[in-house]
Amino acid sequence: MRKSLRFAQVGLAALATLVLTATTAHAAGWSSSDKWGTWSNGGYTLSNDVWGGGAGPQTIWANSYSNWGVTSNQPNTGGVKSYPHSGRGIGKKLSAIGRVTSNFNVTVPGSGAYETAYDIWANNNAYEIMLWMNKTGAVGPIGSKQTTVTVGGHTWDVYKGSNGANAVFSFLRHGNTNAGSVDVKAVLNWIRSKGWFGDVTLGDVQFGFEITSTGRSLNFTSNSFSVSSS
Repeated sequence: MRKSLRFAQVGLAALATLVLTATTAHAAGWSSSDKWGTWSNGGYTLSNDVWGGGAGPQTIWANSYSNWGVTSNQPNTGGVKSYPHSGRGIGKKLSAIGRVTSNFNVTVPGSGAYETAYDIWANNNAYEIMLWMNKTGAVGPIGSKQTTVTVGGHTWDVYKGSNGANAVFSFLRHGNTNAGSVDVKAVLNWIRSKGWFGDVTLGDVQFGFEITSTGRSLNFTSNSFSVSSS
């Protein structure tokens, strides 16, 4: 074998190793195409949560509880197909909580039907509180509009209803945003002040993408997300 050819082959092998190493270094720490795929990280649980009827394929990936995303391909039919999310359990009475706040930053597609939303659970899932931070396409909340209120750092249209299993309070933000912070405890205290529930025990504070349809494979990314409490 000529020396120049041998050196060229060695160089190609080294380049291949470098590319493989770089690719591996940037690969997600976890991924799953299982509709119930879950992963625990840093006190949070991530879930692919493909729960709706007639759902298409979806793959979730995560580098951490904060930085994660999905590639979702859902048919153009009605009804929620999935709610990929990251969540943290609190497990305290509302009166015993000093604060619960959250920050988020997302990148979402400009088409499809979905919302970026918090899903907050209380009293062993008897109460569900949704905070819609942005919405696109033909999506809407459960129940009827009750009022408009400024609380928790945002102005919302508030809807109240039931899905047959639990009470649902939906807060739809005035204007879409892909980044910000929310005072979750302030929202819960406002609901309590309306007499809609009492001194509830706060369970999971989840954040993700409630996807109805995409028409093709679309990418949804949580660039950062966290929940702080005391």
